[in-house]
Formats: sequence, C-alpha cells, structure tokens
Amino acid sequence: MSIFSVFTLLGGLAFFIYGMNQMSHSLENIAGEKMGSIINKMTKNRFVGLLMGCVITIAIQSSSAVTVMLVGLVNSGIMNIANTAGVIMGSNIGTTITAWIMSLIGISSDNVLIRMMKPESFSPLLAFIGIVLIMVAKKAKRKEVGNSLLGFAILMYGMMLMSGSVAPLADSPAFLKLLTAFRNPLLGVLIGLVVTAVIQSSAASLGMLQALSLTGGITFGMAIPIIMGQNIGTCATAILSSIGVSKNAKRVAVIHLSFNLIGTAVFMTLYFVLNAIFRFSFVDTNITPMGIAFCHSLFNIATTALLLPFTKQLVGIATRLIKTEPVKQVAFLDERLFETPSVAVSECGRLAVAMAGLTRTSVEKAVDNLLHHTEENDAAIAELENEIDTYEDHLGSYLVRLSGKGLSESENRTVAKILHSIGNFERMSDHAMNLAEAAKEMSEKELLMSDEAVAELEHLQEAIREITGLTMDAYINMDVSLAEQVEPLEQVIDLLTETSRRNHIDRLQSGECTIERGFVLGDILNNYERISDHCSNIAVAVLEADQDTYDPHEYLKSIKTMDNPRFRELFTRYQEKYLPEV
Repeated sequence: MSIFSVFTLLGGLAFFIYGMNQMSHSLENIAGEKMGSIINKMTKNRFVGLLMGCVITIAIQSSSAVTVMLVGLVNSGIMNIANTAGVIMGSNIGTTITAWIMSLIGISSDNVLIRMMKPESFSPLLAFIGIVLIMVAKKAKRKEVGNSLLGFAILMYGMMLMSGSVAPLADSPAFLKLLTAFRNPLLGVLIGLVVTAVIQSSAASLGMLQALSLTGGITFGMAIPIIMGQNIGTCATAILSSIGVSKNAKRVAVIHLSFNLIGTAVFMTLYFVLNAIFRFSFVDTNITPMGIAFCHSLFNIATTALLLPFTKQLVGIATRLIKTEPVKQVAFLDERLFETPSVAVSECGRLAVAMAGLTRTSVEKAVDNLLHHTEENDAAIAELENEIDTYEDHLGSYLVRLSGKGLSESENRTVAKILHSIGNFERMSDHAMNLAEAAKEMSEKELLMSDEAVAELEHLQEAIREITGLTMDAYINMDVSLAEQVEPLEQVIDLLTETSRRNHIDRLQSGECTIERGFVLGDILNNYERISDHCSNIAVAVLEADQDTYDPHEYLKSIKTMDNPRFRELFTRYQEKYLPEV
C-alpha cells in the first residue's frame, strides 16, 4: 500500500463525511420545522419516545444531530430531562440503518437485479437525478430531495474510494501482522472509541471498518469489540455539545454515555463468558460489511431491550453524577439548536406565538383599564411590557444569528415573518403602556370625559379588541382568511379616530370639553391608531408567509383603490358596525 493509497483513503473519508452531512442536513430540512415540537409532545411515554427517536434518526440519518438537539431543547427549558432517555435509545437503533445501506457495497453477483443494488451501480443514477432536481426544481422541498440524493451518492463514492484504497492490504504481510493486535478486545474497544470520537461520526468509522472487512482480514472476534467501542465514541459529540450548558442539559449527555457504557460492559462480559463456555465457531470467521451491520444492529437493539425498562434509573444516575446547582438564568433559546436549524426555526415560531398571546393580553388589559382604571392593572400591563421586551430582545438577536445557518427558502421566509412580527408585538405593548399612563393621568387628575367622548371611546375599544383578536388569531393559526379582514377594520379605525378628533374640536369650541382633557384624548386616539397600524403590519406578514397561494402585494395594491370586492365587502360591514352614520 503506497502513500497514494493513504491519500485516497483520506479523500474517501472526506467524501464520506461530507456526503453524510449533506444528506443529513437536507433530510432534516425535508422533515420540516415541526420535528422538535413533535419530539417534545410525543416523548412523555418512553415507548413512544423510543419510536420517535428511531424514526427521526432514520429520517435525518444522524443520531449525533438528534442528541445535540435534545441537549439544546433541555437547556432551553423546552423539554424535560426524563423524556430524553427513550429518544436517545431510539436514535441508537435508527442510526443502524446507515450501516445496512453501506453494507450493500459488499454484494457480488452477475444477476442484473442484484448488481443494481451495488452502490457503484445506482449511486451515479441518484447523483444525476439529484443534480437535475437541484437545477430544475422550483420548490424548495424538491431541491432538498435533490441535495439529499447527491449527498448519498457522494457518501457512497467516498465509501468506494476507501474500499479501493485498502484493497492492496489483503496481500500485505505487515497489515496481517498488525491485525493480530486487534485480537485484544480491550484494544479493539479503545480503537473504535478513539477513531469515532476524533471524526465524530459513528457512521464514518463503521464505513471504514466495513471497507477494511473487504480485505478479508477482519474477523467477527476483531469487529465486535470495535463496534462496541464505536458506540461509546459517538457520545463525544453530545459531551462536547454539553459544555457550558445547564445541569439538566449535561445530564442528557451523561444518559447517552451511560447507555452505551452499560451496554458495552454487559454484552462484552456476556460475549466472552459464553464464548469461553461454548467456543463460538464464528469468532475466527472473516466478517463482511453485512455482518458488521448485523452486529451493530444486534448490539443496539439488545442494549435498548435491556435498558428501556430502566430509563428512570438512567436519569437517576445522571442526576447523581451531575449535582444540582442554584437556579440560574437559562438561555432563552440554546445555540446548539443551530445544529438542527429546522428545529430552531420551529422553537422560535413557538416563542413568537407565546409573545403574540402576551401582546393580546397587554392590549386588552390596557383597553379595559382606560375607563376602569386600577393600580393592579397598571402593574400587570407594566409586567407584560417588560416580558414582551425580553422576548423581543432575545428572540430577535437569536433569529439574526440563526438566519446565517444555511436555512432553506421556506425557513428563511418563516424567520423573516417572525422578525417582522415580533417588532410589531413589542411596539403594540409600548402603546398599551402609553394607554396605561393615560388612564393613570386621568385618574390622578380626575379628568372626566364627556358622555359623547366616552361613547366614542367605547366604540373604539370594541374595534381595537376585535382587530387585536383577529390579528393574533391570524398569526397563531397562520390563517389567511382572518388576516385579510384586518386591513378593512384598520381603515375603519382610522375613520373612527378621525371622527373622534373632529367631534372633540367641535366640543372644545362649544365649551363642552377642556384643552387638558383634549391632550389626553389625543394621546389615546394616537395609541389606538398605532395599535391598529401594527395589527395591519402583522396581518401582511401572515399574507406574505403564504405567498404560494396568496399574493399580498396585489391585495394591498387593490385595496388602495377599493378594487378588491372582498375588501369592499368587509370595509362596508365594519363601517356599518362601528360608524353607521357615515
């Protein structure tokens, strides 16, 4: 084996890891933004958690990505530590699919159908289909399918390069002599652990082992300890991701490590005790890539069957090893979720929905407080405003950093919608605070509005409650039909505030109102008007998020000239409801 064979081996490993990352990232985008929330909602039962961990790992082809995602979800306070054990076990089973796919490289036959199963036969076709989809497809999901197919083809090309580079070793006496060291099971575990920890990919280290097995020099007795060591080594990614996180998040990494350490200790002991008694004939038999895939699957399934009933005990071990610390401020959203951008986008959306709910409460309290002022309402509105400010600060900065993480077109659109909306939520809460201050001023100065002014404000209050409710429901449910009702109501609110201003001037001229009360009334009207404007902005963001079926720019253009029949109908309805005399 020459130095050029070493170069080819390293190049093959590079292609393999790049292809795996490309395929994993694309499959994750195809899986969609709901992945994190699905995991969190469906993992309270350990058996469901096991299934979800297995399915999601098969879907995104990366157990490391799933584990890092769990660390991020726990560190953000989104997921309970007790719900992670089943998912971790499921991800270990799900990752075995990769080894089975790679084992196809060892197939040999003259049968056309069987030859078509060989990677060198179908990978070029997948690469061609993938590049065509990338170049021709208009929808983001189809482009991601193309990226995943191309990533798989690159992965398999890397596997073939590795296999070809080590082929000369089959006739090398020095290599055969070196292999005798692998007969030491503890050394085999250590080699599997170190190699996997260094390259941070159990799939890649398994691929290297499968490539070496094609030389005919690797036996079952050599491979089994290495496979067990690889399962321990894959915990390195989770351990690294747990640096600088909360105690609970560190416990996720400990559960992952404990699972593989206990499994290795139990089955290594069982394997050697039984081998000493029964002298297994297969131990000295040469192993094939398919045999490696089988041993890998058997180990992970058996370890899961052994430890699944003891998930509480695994959590208990992690809790005892990582002692409780005084409660500290947890990251609003953990940056480790950047490893799975679709999950990060989903969690940002969830927090934006929570922010929308807080904003609705803030505005409604401020509206009620205006004519029925209490100090308790003032305090509640101020507390809501501070909370909404915190959301806007943390979520806004997180989204800006997330936007540079190679998001899909759909995810970029979602991030833009959230960024646009949270700014409007925050300003609506500012206007709610302004209304609270106006109510406080009226109470302290005992400023009483005229009956006509009170009646006008009550009309406005009803309209503000309706437009706020419409807007938040439209945003939370991404409901275009609700969003298109906001702009007609916003324009009616503009008419209401303008009418109220004109009526106030008339009352001022007739002596029915004072300038001081007029200043307060003007502030109230301005804040109502601005709240409705922000509602309109949020509704437009909802329409823009649904551009595939709705063109918001054409809609906004048409309403300016009243050319939109639906807009005219809604405008007339709201006008009759709130301004029947106009």
